[in-house]
Amino acid sequence: MSAQTVVGIFNTAAEAQQAVQNLEQAGFKLDYVDVAHRETANVGVGRTSDDSIGGFFSSLFGGDDNADARSYTAAAKNGSSVVTVHVDSADQSQRAARILDDAGAVDVDGGITGDKPQSYQAGQTNQNYQADKTNQTGDNVKAEVIEENLQVGKRVEQTGGVRLRSRIVEKPVEASVRLREEHVTVQRTPVDRVASEADFKAFKEGELEVTESAERAVVAKEARVVEEVSLGKQVTEREQTIHDTVRNTEVDVEQIPGKTTTTDTTYTDKTNN
Repeated sequence: MSAQTVVGIFNTAAEAQQAVQNLEQAGFKLDYVDVAHRETANVGVGRTSDDSIGGFFSSLFGGDDNADARSYTAAAKNGSSVVTVHVDSADQSQRAARILDDAGAVDVDGGITGDKPQSYQAGQTNQNYQADKTNQTGDNVKAEVIEENLQVGKRVEQTGGVRLRSRIVEKPVEASVRLREEHVTVQRTPVDRVASEADFKAFKEGELEVTESAERAVVAKEARVVEEVSLGKQVTEREQTIHDTVRNTEVDVEQIPGKTTTTDTTYTDKTNN
């Protein structure tokens, strides 16, 4: 494991103190966290001057001519407080950098601070540090190949149906029937003959009666089932071909030819004659 220092620059002291509290809550020991508040007029404990700021970043990044040292020095001079976290692993370095960014650390490079590691491995030279940054941004560049897949599923939709509804309707009907009626007729026939013994026997009081009858139409109704209507289902299957487009990423690898730079140098031979 190698020691690393994570640096966060804040515009206000309150943001710096909040960052320290967040680091402590995340499990970082405060013995390895330093806070410096910029104050040019009165340099004391916990406060730093412009010269000491420049010296701190020069020693951290390996010299005054380092571009990162100059950038961080300028940002620290414009800011109010600097929080440094000393860690011993790359994972802790990334965690500390995220906490400082979330607390409001300023963007030194004008980009997004979360993508550029603000950690520096103690003891490295400026040349080694530049090589590490090249590996991070050049050697480990990757292009993701994304491919879409067509997924065809099924869902059930109601496309229609049949409903049975029964109702009662009335319609006029007619039927013919022959009816018979009886009528009693009285017929008187004049007769002139000698009365016989039979006539004498019938010669007494009595009654004769003949009744009449007639047929009347009688109406009755009978309900009969004449038809049955039922509902059922018939299942059919069909095959449908789906036409669509899918996208995928194609990565072309192109070799970049090298460039050779020739410098003409003129040497002057100064020889004492």
